[in-house]
Amino acid sequence: MTTDPHMLDDAARDLLFRAARTHYAWQDRPVPDTRLEELYDLLKWGPTSANCCPARFVFIRTLEGKEKLKPALSPGNVETTMTAPVTCIVAHDRHFFDRLPRLFPQAEVAGWFAGNEALARETAFRNGTLQGAYLILAARAVGLDAGPMSGFDNARVDQAFFAGTDWTSNFLVNLGYGTPGVPPRGPRLGFDEACRLE
Repeated sequence: MTTDPHMLDDAARDLLFRAARTHYAWQDRPVPDTRLEELYDLLKWGPTSANCCPARFVFIRTLEGKEKLKPALSPGNVETTMTAPVTCIVAHDRHFFDRLPRLFPQAEVAGWFAGNEALARETAFRNGTLQGAYLILAARAVGLDAGPMSGFDNARVDQAFFAGTDWTSNFLVNLGYGTPGVPPRGPRLGFDEACRLE
């Protein structure tokens, strides 16, 4: 327990990290659209370089949407995805820099990316991935469980959902209310194995 108003207490840390688990099986319980809006309204505040905010999110909640996604899934991911109340495609906009005059008006930075495709691609992927991680934490903060995954054909997802746009898929996150009885948590590396102090 902490009395520092700038620190989360143990219950909040457990909710976001220590007790949170990746879920693969889901209760038959819908997620209201208002909960998804609440989730986004949290994750959008996470930092990105030059406030570029390149991530785009497609929340698939309908059977039609799931059927459109299904052919792109690896066989091992079909059941968990088709039974999840929501599957989010975490994508990024390759032309994110078009919005930088509004998102970062204090400096002219759009030109950094408009003429440098490699830098734009790297920036969009890195920061879009960060925003996907913020989505997982925001989901937990609003009472949802998350099941992030790869194991799908990005090109097929892009063709099915993003043809004719500048969006490209990164990874998927199933969202909903997980069933109890998840397997034991896997180990993690200790501080001395994963960190250096210099």
